Amino acid sequence: MQVQSKVIIIDFGSQYTQLIARRIREAGVYSEIHPCTISLDELKTIKPSALVLSGGPASVGSSDSPGIDPEVFDLGLPVLGICYGMQLIAHTFSGTVEPSINREYGRSTLEFACQCPLWDSLQDKENLTVWMSHGDTVLAPPPGFDVLARTASVEIAAIGNPEKKIYAVQFHPEVAHTEEGFRILHNFLFKIAGLKPDWSMSSFIDSAIDSMRQTIGDEGQVVCGLSGGIDSTVVAILLHKAIGKRLHCILVDNGVLRHGEGEEVVETLKEHFDLNLKYVQAQDRFLSKLKGVEDPEKKRKIIGHTFIEVFDEEARAIPGVQWLAQGTLYPDVIESVSFKGPSAVIKSHHNVGGLPEKMNLKLVEPLRELFKDEVRKVAVELGIPDVFVWRHPFPGPGLAIRIIGEVTPERLDILRKADRIVQNELQASDWYRKVWQGFAVLLPLKTVGVMGDERTYENVIALRIVDSVDAMTADWSRVPSEILAGISNRIINEVKGVNRVVLDISSKPPSTIEWE
Repeated sequence: MQVQSKVIIIDFGSQYTQLIARRIREAGVYSEIHPCTISLDELKTIKPSALVLSGGPASVGSSDSPGIDPEVFDLGLPVLGICYGMQLIAHTFSGTVEPSINREYGRSTLEFACQCPLWDSLQDKENLTVWMSHGDTVLAPPPGFDVLARTASVEIAAIGNPEKKIYAVQFHPEVAHTEEGFRILHNFLFKIAGLKPDWSMSSFIDSAIDSMRQTIGDEGQVVCGLSGGIDSTVVAILLHKAIGKRLHCILVDNGVLRHGEGEEVVETLKEHFDLNLKYVQAQDRFLSKLKGVEDPEKKRKIIGHTFIEVFDEEARAIPGVQWLAQGTLYPDVIESVSFKGPSAVIKSHHNVGGLPEKMNLKLVEPLRELFKDEVRKVAVELGIPDVFVWRHPFPGPGLAIRIIGEVTPERLDILRKADRIVQNELQASDWYRKVWQGFAVLLPLKTVGVMGDERTYENVIALRIVDSVDAMTADWSRVPSEILAGISNRIINEVKGVNRVVLDISSKPPSTIEWE
């Protein structure tokens, strides 16, 4: 991605580091996260326009606290330190930093101590509500640094050196709890660092297409596994625009997709984008291997291994394929590196995990610079239909892990019909885009019911509808009771074999979003 403005965030282990990157990108400036172990030479190679030093849980006075090469501050780059980043700046430039008597966490009231570009357009306010989370406190600013703000419990809540363009704040401007936090970041980017807002999804698309054309060359052939999800769909459309029919998309129906999903994906993508797409209907192959299997991990492994077998067979039948396209996102990239250095465990749930080694193909990953919400923005720019853009997350093992127990054609038929009702009712009520995910689960038990004048002994469907931002945590959605009643009534009346619907009201943690 070629941009004029590039902010590098040096990560010291803050839980908010990704949020800093998101906020900077929302301002129209490209940002990347790198661990604090990055060398000075590596940093120079990246050629950043400005630096942000993140927060972190350590104390700068500890012998094992993470640091940074002091020569970084001699590069002449504008720098913003946040929380631990402020303490590190103060420590590096010979200020006084000491452990606080009491750790300050939560909302605090910030009072401005003097005028500075960081507070531009904010000084008509007497104070701001900010979010604190720190164990160390700066007791004396370094030589050449001004005290810019204070709180009731912290005399030095922000410092700045206008000559060096180095500023630091003790609070977290990136979180929503900090009033005018986005404006403070905006002031650093544009008033202090003088950057240009040249990061947008349209500019990303143009740059990504040009980059892939150069990387793949004039004759390279690429294979891409389509799932119908937003990530793989955007990857396919971008590559199609870059290399046309030299992209070979493969959609494998594993027998545990939703009702009509395979056909819908093929029809929509071929109609709108004329993709070179092969639809492989391997339902019988998958279901025969799942017969009699109840353990969820075994079901996952069977589906994963069988997918690799089928995809490998289809890809090898395409002459001259040298590249494999994957929908790797930026969180996948940065989660493989911790602030203490390379992680021992790299995420294994990429779109087609295991294929690169097995197939000996080179990878092309056009989305590895993007967060999930940015992928959706790209999808909108590309004209991808809303059914793909706002589709709820759907697990790789599909309905197999939403059927508790053995997966059979009969049980799949029940769940597909019930799940279709859940999707239809959420969409009809405008709640589909309000929640993170909503679906049905078929339980491995039957209960007594009465339908008409007859006693029934039928299956139970559980509804799982949750709110979340990134699926790391989630809470059950407070969907209006009349909508839940409508879903329940339709399932019981329309799905033969179901006489009871229950609602899952557990959060994550301790529960997971999926049941298996």
